[in-house]
Amino acid sequence: MDNMSITNTPTSNDACLSIVHSLMCHRQGGESETFAKRAIESLVKKLKEKKDELDSLITAITTNGAHPSKCVTIQRTLDGRLQVAGRKGFPHVIYARLWRWPDLHKNELKHVKYCQYAFDLKCDSVCVNPYHYERVVSPGIDLSGLTLQSNAPSMLVKDEYVHDFEGQPSLPTEGHSIQTIQHPPSNRASTETYSAPALLAPAESNATSTTNFPNIPVASTTPEYWCSIAYFEMDVQVGETFKVPSSCPVVTVDGYVDPSGGDRFCLGQLSNVHRTEAIERARLHIGKGVQLECKGEGDVWVRCLSDHAVFVQSYYLDREAGRAPGDAVHKIYPSAYIKVFDLRQCHRQMQQQAATAQAAAAAQAAAVAGNIPGPGSVGGIAPAISLSAAAGIGVDDLRRLCILRMSFVKGWGPDYPRQSIKETPCWIEIHLHRALQLLDEVLHTMPIADPQPLD
Repeated sequence: MDNMSITNTPTSNDACLSIVHSLMCHRQGGESETFAKRAIESLVKKLKEKKDELDSLITAITTNGAHPSKCVTIQRTLDGRLQVAGRKGFPHVIYARLWRWPDLHKNELKHVKYCQYAFDLKCDSVCVNPYHYERVVSPGIDLSGLTLQSNAPSMLVKDEYVHDFEGQPSLPTEGHSIQTIQHPPSNRASTETYSAPALLAPAESNATSTTNFPNIPVASTTPEYWCSIAYFEMDVQVGETFKVPSSCPVVTVDGYVDPSGGDRFCLGQLSNVHRTEAIERARLHIGKGVQLECKGEGDVWVRCLSDHAVFVQSYYLDREAGRAPGDAVHKIYPSAYIKVFDLRQCHRQMQQQAATAQAAAAAQAAAVAGNIPGPGSVGGIAPAISLSAAAGIGVDDLRRLCILRMSFVKGWGPDYPRQSIKETPCWIEIHLHRALQLLDEVLHTMPIADPQPLD
């Protein structure tokens, strides 16, 4: 009799199907069965030639980490993410969710000291052994309200013109989509009036903006306006861009017909000769809209005053949810009050991207000249495809870091019939002036050319 039949626990010598079946029995149920099976099959196939690592994985999962296990590694991809069943995510997060914490977010993971290939170590290989990571919730960040919305067909456009519920959304039992991330109101938020100041204590509200980020240079000149708001219907801008004075840190964008000015941008009074009946219908539901609040030197918070959710594209929220920038749409429910932009994080990100693009462009030029750099140069970017991708970062890519986009009433992405925000009936684009000022300073110290077409 072989080992499989005696203990019911497979080894690396068994068929992939047997190993996958055994590992599926230990999943936590946060993902759909289809996604979990594909993710596990993909991992087992990659490890088939590395029998010791496959045995380590089997031991770790089937004993719930009771026995020490080695690193279980896969090749790091260009952007650090792994694609499974049409979805992208960080590999160590995917497998930690599968086998340990179904509600895990990337910023909660910390590797154990003896893990040699942890994701954060930036090695060519990434350890995906769930028992080589610990879950640590950052102090001051309330993640209790972060849940993920189902992509089941029955839930498509489920809230079109129906008042969104107040309180926590229920998690569907069978799987979830990683595309639309829900942000319901917290219990604290629902007891406050919408004009109240920050709901978090100073230590809490600053926790994410000050940790591990370099200081921001002192502004040479103070922008007269802290943001500009452009209103769109589908892919057409309607009306003039609305500028919010720095003397008005809180601005309301609503659907009423009062004259706009100062701290209020009223969308109801804007006319559009090409407006369709569907857009008109959606506009009726903007209602009290949203409140945008500029805090400190340039952090931005949003409060949803409308009876309907708003959908936000926010690189800051992407990062908080462990997603790559631009990879998710955030659904902010009525009465929710949430931070959507962090100036320090944005500044660090633009510095890193500008430096990467500049170094990659230089290395690419050297490669064209016949002076091929070694793997150790340009932060380890050696293959031509990596150079092209990094050198392809242009000024427009960096400007996107300084912009928020927000759709009223209607969502977009895989959970909805609209694939892009430009297909939604009424949305706004918010340009953050302090961030753009910092970008200008970064580009002066690290100028980058817009990507040129390849011959």
